[in-house]
Amino acid sequence: MELTGAEIVVRCLAEEGAEFVFGYPGGAVLNIYDEVFKQNKFKHVLVRHEQAAVHAADGYARATGRTGIALVTSGPGATNAVTGIATAYMDSIPLVVISGQVPTAAIGMDAFQEVDMVGITRPCVKHNFLVKDVRDLAETIKKAFYLASTGRPGPVVVDIPKDVTQHKTEFTYPKKVTMRSYNPVIKGHPGQIKRAVQMILEAKRPMFYTGGGVVLSNAAEELTQLTRQLGFPITSTLMGLGGYPASDPLFTGMLGMHGTYEANMAMQHCDVLIAVGARFDDRVIGNPEHFFQEGRRIIHIDIDPTSIAKRVKVDVPIVGNVKDVLAEMNKLIQASKEKRDQAALKTWWTQIELWRSQDCMKYDRDSSLIKPQYVIEKLHQVTRGDAYVTSDVGQHQMWAAQYYKFDQPRRWINSGGLGTMGFGMPAAMGVQFAHPEAMVACVTGEGSIQMNIQELSTCKQFNLPLKIILLNNRYLGMVRQWQEFFYGNRYAESYMDALPDFSKLAESYGHVDMKIEKPEDVEGALKEAFDMKDRLVFMNFITDQKENVFPMIPAGKGLSEMILV
Repeated sequence: MELTGAEIVVRCLAEEGAEFVFGYPGGAVLNIYDEVFKQNKFKHVLVRHEQAAVHAADGYARATGRTGIALVTSGPGATNAVTGIATAYMDSIPLVVISGQVPTAAIGMDAFQEVDMVGITRPCVKHNFLVKDVRDLAETIKKAFYLASTGRPGPVVVDIPKDVTQHKTEFTYPKKVTMRSYNPVIKGHPGQIKRAVQMILEAKRPMFYTGGGVVLSNAAEELTQLTRQLGFPITSTLMGLGGYPASDPLFTGMLGMHGTYEANMAMQHCDVLIAVGARFDDRVIGNPEHFFQEGRRIIHIDIDPTSIAKRVKVDVPIVGNVKDVLAEMNKLIQASKEKRDQAALKTWWTQIELWRSQDCMKYDRDSSLIKPQYVIEKLHQVTRGDAYVTSDVGQHQMWAAQYYKFDQPRRWINSGGLGTMGFGMPAAMGVQFAHPEAMVACVTGEGSIQMNIQELSTCKQFNLPLKIILLNNRYLGMVRQWQEFFYGNRYAESYMDALPDFSKLAESYGHVDMKIEKPEDVEGALKEAFDMKDRLVFMNFITDQKENVFPMIPAGKGLSEMILV
């Protein structure tokens, strides 16, 4: 059966079980869009900006574990998608982004809406392809999905010239593909796992340090079983939240620049550290020189060999899928007859509880102004911890991570590695499409929300009942906080002088608006909003302008050098 390239693209997406394709049409992809129009296997979601298309596909992928799909045209359509692609790359999110390209004969001729998409995205993709022959198209798309979703996941770009979408060839979709240079290791080395288990059983001051790899590999159950079996303290990175229940007493909270006192101190003073799907990045441990401790031994589990010992020297490296490695560890520990030093563990917990008694998360609960922390606490209470929460980037992101206690994986959707403002609302759209009956809240700031605010139009078109939680302090809050601490209170360009009337703006897009200015109105407003199951509610919380995120570790300092108030 001969099909055009455009028909092949659509058939391939259907073969991959696509549910949603997020995109924006243009000249180079019109043949593909014509075929999208003719089919009913998947739904196309028209966004209002290509960056939002990729963020929405990203949110869908994070909430489901499936590969997100975006479709954009050439030139500015492709370049507009780059921020979304880089966001997914930094957080290891599986995406396939199909971009249109000028006809093959025009490539390199500065044709209308031509950019070198392969060259532009090379630093921020897992892999990319330029398909110049229609006969290669089906296999290339199969490879793209395989690469995006296996090993350490990531975004893959498939750039397709317009004439390739017109040419015809026989269509068969490969059931599987093999790539000589790409063979991700799944099972950890048995000898290394045994060494790690022995080290764990000998530990006197153990600590689990977990990251996004736990969530990406769907290893929450195995991690929870192992941690509870051992009774060890556990901490998580921003990206790993929900991989272990935050309400569990073994959980010491998030660690790092805005982590809890007890998590950071335990991380610094443990004698055996079990790093699971985490990468020791700068926002977690600060300067590696400050992190080094004589006598501490480190076990590092990660599917990506290049992440192991990249910033910190480790004693037992284990390359493998986190889920499989933890399952094997659970078996070995259950079968072990070796006695553990329970007295040492009890002493260690006594020390951790002493650190915990500092109550580093306290804030002024008697303020006449709305405290952003209070809004997040009430959000958790009203949703019973059962919402999907997306965020943009800044102070509001940290407060959401600190005060919304995530007990399940894939409920916390945020841009961790790249720190992309404008991510929150389009990501929430992707989550809501994936889980139409779920409560989906986007925690944002008045700076971030304006970066992709046009997506309120998409939300109206598709009747997405998102709840926008705008923590409005009239500042670029995290910029202002750094200027207060490190730049002599010189608030250069961090105050938002000309904000829109968000109530009128929300109403103009056909949504429900709320403006909340008193602490006593917070809980009632949230309840009312979430009772509106079929409406987007834009909630504008006027918060304390001077509130800062604590604890805080200044850049380049060590984990024990925290500012607490």
